[in-house]
Amino acid sequence: MNITAASTSWDACVALFDSRALPVSSYENLYDESYDVHSGALTVPGPLDLDALDLDGTGLVVDGDLTVQGAVLNADDGCPALVVLGDLTADAVHLEGDAKLLVRGNVRVGAFVGHMTDKLVMIGGDLAAGVTVLSAGFFPDLVGGALTGPVLAPPYALAELDHPVTAPPAAEVLVPEVLLADGEQEPDSCFDAPGVHGDRLYDHLAAGRPVLRS
Repeated sequence: MNITAASTSWDACVALFDSRALPVSSYENLYDESYDVHSGALTVPGPLDLDALDLDGTGLVVDGDLTVQGAVLNADDGCPALVVLGDLTADAVHLEGDAKLLVRGNVRVGAFVGHMTDKLVMIGGDLAAGVTVLSAGFFPDLVGGALTGPVLAPPYALAELDHPVTAPPAAEVLVPEVLLADGEQEPDSCFDAPGVHGDRLYDHLAAGRPVLRS
């Protein structure tokens, strides 16, 4: 996917982050290398596959709001960082491995899915999701505002969120196609969001199929 962006030195990125009031505590954990910077708001026809971005630098910085008409996806280790200096709106976000996602403003998605622990995910504003699914030790490093919508996660992840959330059974929130059937075992033993089939959930999101019950 080609996105118009200019390769920008780390020092220039830091100056940009500071001018947009992105906390140092967010970006100090990024690699101090060059990044591709898109000036202004950006709308992308989805999915936006972070693993497949063709960039000159270590990540993509959007100096404005990012709207993805589909899902933001990451399934592999080593994906570029995504830094949004405005709000992020997408059908879904699905992050695995060592994903790095920094959003200065709010995140509004139909589904927010996080799997595995080697990551950096910081949201300065609200996380508003039709459902948030957390597994294998994943939880956002920061949600600075409210976290709204049901959360499907094991108890240890719910405790780490430090936000009041509702945690209904998965069958009340998700379509049957992405649930574990009676007696079915999750093929990826690390995926421990109760009642959720991790691979089928990812496939639905990647294909743009609905995952929320109507």
